[in-house]
Amino acid sequence: MSAYPEIYLVRHGETEWSASGKHTGRTDIPLTLAGEAAARGVADRLRGLSVKAVWSSPSQRAFNTCTLAGFGASAVKKDDLQEWDYGAYEGVKTKEILVERPGWQLFRDGCPSGETAADVGARADRIIAGLRAIEGSVLVFSSSHFLRVLAARWLGLPPEGGAHFVLDTASLSILGYEHDLTEPVIRKWNQK
Repeated sequence: MSAYPEIYLVRHGETEWSASGKHTGRTDIPLTLAGEAAARGVADRLRGLSVKAVWSSPSQRAFNTCTLAGFGASAVKKDDLQEWDYGAYEGVKTKEILVERPGWQLFRDGCPSGETAADVGARADRIIAGLRAIEGSVLVFSSSHFLRVLAARWLGLPPEGGAHFVLDTASLSILGYEHDLTEPVIRKWNQK
């Protein structure tokens, strides 16, 4: 346990699309039964956690994970926590995109009619400003690509730096500080 505030990040539980590898941005699909069970398992990992605030993406996959983990009653939905807007690539697998657009990389190239890494980074920066204003630990429920950009921005990396982090469904990560509040770090990543 750190003497400084910690930011607990939970990626939502499994959905049909996350299990199949389809990009799931703004399509609001439910958790699978396995995703619901994993979300309940998050409750065990967070038992006894004391935080100043609980924030969730408004997507049902994130908010239902939050609720099944036992934090829904105190959660505030934040639009800026929504997953990357994949635009024309919504519901499409990376391997299918690469057939039409060889060499495409989400974090470098963004999505036609959707967001760029800079767009997602701007949302992450607003969330970080809000987190730091709370002056206490916060629990956040969201989706993979957004949380990866959030971690990159927490460290002062460009949004594209999120490409170097991977998150499994129903995983727990912790952002925090090392020696003082000027040294943001990742304390844990992608814990199951």
